[in-house]
Amino acid sequence: MSKLRLIAALYTVALLFAAALNYIPGLTDAQGRAFGIFALDIYDDSLHLASALWAAIAAYLSVQASRSFLFYFGLLYFADGLLGLITGSGYLDLGIINYGIQDLPFGFKILANLPHLFLGGVAIVSSYLFRSEAR
Repeated sequence: MSKLRLIAALYTVALLFAAALNYIPGLTDAQGRAFGIFALDIYDDSLHLASALWAAIAAYLSVQASRSFLFYFGLLYFADGLLGLITGSGYLDLGIINYGIQDLPFGFKILANLPHLFLGGVAIVSSYLFRSEAR
């Protein structure tokens, strides 16, 4: 299996885990926040499930589909994380529409947006580093 397809498959697992966070006993606090940070809702769960399905289909189809997934997924998620750092709300889960600009401590914004920044950044870098596999 190529590195790009393997990475896309690993994203499938990571995104399914993200979608399941609210439903694993002991991972949410009294306010329903996963790890005491993320208040995940149906929009987040739907986003993570749709992204996991996209990753799985790409990994199954081809190296090129996996590279395309990693590049476009990476752009979308990284941009969402940047918007979250600036405004306290992302766009992929409709947070910027539902909650608007939020006045949150910057340290909290970093923790809350780190998953999207990390996953998006790694996806973009992976699509670039292993681009020769997709030719």
